[in-house]
Amino acid sequence: MKPSNKLIIESLSDDWCDKDYVMLHACFQLLKDCIENENLFTGEIDWVASKRHKEAKVELNLLYEWWIERLKTVDDGMSMESQYAEDNIMLHRLIEIRWAMWT
Repeated sequence: MKPSNKLIIESLSDDWCDKDYVMLHACFQLLKDCIENENLFTGEIDWVASKRHKEAKVELNLLYEWWIERLKTVDDGMSMESQYAEDNIMLHRLIEIRWAMWT
């Protein structure tokens, strides 16, 4: 991804928002870019090399699919508190698996 010091967060507008919200969107934009633009699942990583790699691919795919759906259902009746808690869980899961996000 060039330039590597710039990140365009597609899910945010130019309006101001709190940094906790930006952090969530930035991290999942990186995942989205890695999968869609850098071909994470078809690139250099041997996803069947080990149990750890197989599980990582499943987890990354689950997180990616969750994010795509999350963007569609921002106002699905879930309380803001519940959504924030779910977002935190998923963000933590992404951070735990970041070792597998290289292309």
